[in-house]
Order: sequence, then structure tokens, then C-alpha cells
Amino acid sequence: MAAIVLATINAKWIHPSLALRLLKANLGDLESRCTIMEFALRQPLAEKTAPILAAAPRILGLSVSIWNHGASMDLLRKLEETWRGSAFSRPVIVLGGPEITSLSPGAEILGFADFVIRGEGELVFAELCRAVLEDFSKAKRRYRKYIEAGHVNLAALKPGYSLYSAEDLRYRLIYTESSRGCPHTCAFCQSAAENGGTREFPLETFLADLGDLLERTGGVKNKSAPNAGALGTGTMDPVSVRTAHFPRTIKFLDRSFNVNIPRALRILEFCLLQVKAVPALPVQFHFEMVPRIFPRELRLMLARFPPGSLRLEIGIQSFNPRTCALIHRASNPEGELEILRFLRTETSALVHADLIAGLPGEDLDSFGNGFDRLWLALTGSGERKDAAPEDGPLESSAPWEIQPGILKCLPGTPLYFRADTLKLRFSGAAPYEIIETDCLSAVEMEKIKNFARFWELIVNRRAFPDLLPPPGGPVFRRFMELSQKLFDRFGRNWGIPKNELREALENLLD
Repeated sequence: MAAIVLATINAKWIHPSLALRLLKANLGDLESRCTIMEFALRQPLAEKTAPILAAAPRILGLSVSIWNHGASMDLLRKLEETWRGSAFSRPVIVLGGPEITSLSPGAEILGFADFVIRGEGELVFAELCRAVLEDFSKAKRRYRKYIEAGHVNLAALKPGYSLYSAEDLRYRLIYTESSRGCPHTCAFCQSAAENGGTREFPLETFLADLGDLLERTGGVKNKSAPNAGALGTGTMDPVSVRTAHFPRTIKFLDRSFNVNIPRALRILEFCLLQVKAVPALPVQFHFEMVPRIFPRELRLMLARFPPGSLRLEIGIQSFNPRTCALIHRASNPEGELEILRFLRTETSALVHADLIAGLPGEDLDSFGNGFDRLWLALTGSGERKDAAPEDGPLESSAPWEIQPGILKCLPGTPLYFRADTLKLRFSGAAPYEIIETDCLSAVEMEKIKNFARFWELIVNRRAFPDLLPPPGGPVFRRFMELSQKLFDRFGRNWGIPKNELREALENLLD
């Protein structure tokens, strides 16, 4: 039995929650009395409720996001039914997480909570747990139901990386963060609602923590990372090299990793050390970068990473200047395209580029034109720096992904409050996807969603390399027609056997 259970429902088993590990790591003397329980979205409900009931905690903390809002509701309803009709004692329920922070008090899920923590809860959750375990009645008088945590002092936080298990490190994605927040004000993003800019973990402490984590996975422990100001001319002496398994991906949660260039270079140099120390082991570092901040020193650094070791998420979102103005996002289409061409031809990075459908002021033609410009930048002619002479020009099997996402009108964001003015209609339930806009009908939005699903299945996943669209020319309209024909044939865009999908593609492309 545990006094405190911290739980969440992850999108997939491979996605562990760094948030829960941070909460547990900062419980102080209560850490040993806390258990983390992680579930997967598609996991049967009974498999989620049974461990919580068996643990019989005095406090249940549940982290809620837009992706698990509905599943969290189902979990809480079932638990409440069981507690009412059995000998199980109901724990004190504390809700938190990014979804909870922006919900109005009337939201149904908040009715299950004794306490709701809005904001960064690592420190206040520990205080609340001590008060509840000491005297719940006093805790109710001391704390209101809604606790405004705001921002924490990042220097005061204990890292949660030690709570990644050996199984986590071997088989799951590993999340880390060197900063929080974002200096930009894109109206669809929760960072714009926070309006707090970027806050950074102390660099030397972060690198030491990252080094400890990497040592556990088989990397190099080097707490005195070289200074990257000279672009790698510093000494890179590994302290120890082991031969365990690396995690598949170490993903930085920083929303704008390259905002602070000297800091970004220092961290990249440190990561490059790990990659080169054990080159036979597959480690990949994932960073989200804004496309308009790529000075020469950053380009030179990225070009040094070997194939397979670097994944860059580049948020393009829209090439339409009017749309970018409406969402308060800086627009420089030619500069962004130049960055993508550089990453394709001069680095070995896998580039994941995002476009968002459903933004105000952008119709189907504008979105399609933007998609084609992105496609041409990532698949156009040109030699990769690591290609052998006989490889020829870049083909569509090169390491890139285009993610056509659907706009989410998240509660609390500037876009949410301007939705009526901008004529945006969106779902009232998480994940709050756009239904129609001033420029896109509901029918067109559904067609784009279908396009995005089949694009993921066929192109991004490289399911059938011999049937990929040829590079070097427009692709949006052709694939839109193809995806509609596939939907008409199967009546769905999910759960299609691979052999049947291939047969359908062969017939339609013949």
C-alpha cells in the first residue's frame, strides 16, 4: 500500500511521464511513500482501476492532458462507482496537468477533485500532501480547492531522471527538459497564455543530470562538458564508456530549444560527445527548434551529428503571411524554406516539419500550396552531404517527415478567446479540434483530416517505399484525391490490414 499514488494515462506505453517523476522526486521525505502508476490510452479500463484500488492510497494525484481527458474521466467515474459500492476507501483526489490548468471551474472533470493545482505543481503538491496526510480537515481549511501554483523556481527542483527504470531506459522514449516556456506569442499555443517568456534550468546542473542519465543508458558521464563556443575545438575526454542499451530517443521538451544560441550549442556539444563515444549504439536526440533562429554557428554544429543521431522538429505552421499575422506569428517563408533546404543537404538530421490546417485566414488552396512548398524543400534535387556519389539526388526516402496537423483551439489561449471574432468553430471536448473556419468548410476540414491520416500511414511511416509519391513536383492535390479514394474503398482510415492497403494503392496508382 502507498500513501500517495501518482497516475496518468499516456498516449502509448512507450511515452513515460516526466511530470510524474518530477512530482515524486520533489516530495522530500514522502518520496518513499509514493508510487507512480502509468497506463496506456488503449489499455482496458479494468487494468487501470485495479492497481489503484489495490494500492488503497490516501492521496491520488492524476495528471490530465488534452489527449487523456476523456480517458481520465472514464477512470474517475469507474473509481467513484467502486468506492461508493465497496469497502474501498476513497482517497483525496488531486488533479493537475496542462489540460487542468486552463479549464473553467464548471468543467465536469473538476467535480471529481478535492484539490486542483493550476500551473507547475512540483513544490505545492508536496506541501499539500504533507498537510493532507497530517490532517485532511485542516488541509481543506488551509487550501482552497483551486490552488494557483504559477511558475516554480527551476533551480529549486530536484530532477526526476533517476526515477526512469532500467526498462524505461531500454525500451521507451526518454524525456528531458532544459527550459520551460517560450518567448513567442503564437495565439494557438499555451505559452502565449502563460506570457512568461523562457525560463532555464541552471546549465551546469542540467548537464550533470543529463550525464548521469546517459551513463545509466550506456553513454559517457562527463559532468564538465566542453565549452561549445569554439564549435567543438574543446577537449572531449570521456570519463567512462559502457556498453548497455541507449534509449531509442532522448526527447527534449523545450518548446524553442534554439532561442538561446550559446546555451543550445553547449548542450548540443555535450550530446554529440555521447553519440561519438559509443558510435555502435543507436541514440537519437530530439529537439524542437524555431526555423528563424539558425545562425552559422548552429548550422555548423548540427552538421557534425552523424546519421541517425539527430531529430529536429521544425514548426512551420503556415506560409501564409496574413494567417501568420492573425495568429501573431512571425512570417518569413523564404527564410524558413532555406533553413529546411540547408538541413536536407548539409546535415544528416531527420527533419519533422509541422503544418497546421484550420488556421484563420487560410483556405484549402493556401494550405495545399504551403504543403507543396514544404514538400519541395524537403525532397527537391540536391546532394546530401553524407551521400555517396552513386546515390544520386535526394529521393523521398530521405530522413524527413511532414506532419499535417489540425488546429486545436485550446482553452485559455488567445485564439480560444478570439474564436468567435475569427469565425472558428471547434469541438467543445478535448482535444478541441477545429470543425470549420472562415475559409474552410466542415467538409474540407474532414478531407484534410483524412489526408493527414493516410499521409502518416503511407508516407511518413514509409510503409511502401516503392509506392511513395515522386519528389520534385506538387503532391498535395494528387494525394488528397488518393486519400479520398482510399477512404471510399475502406470506409475508414484506421485498422486497415497492410496487405489490403498495398493492394488498393497498387490498383489506384496503376
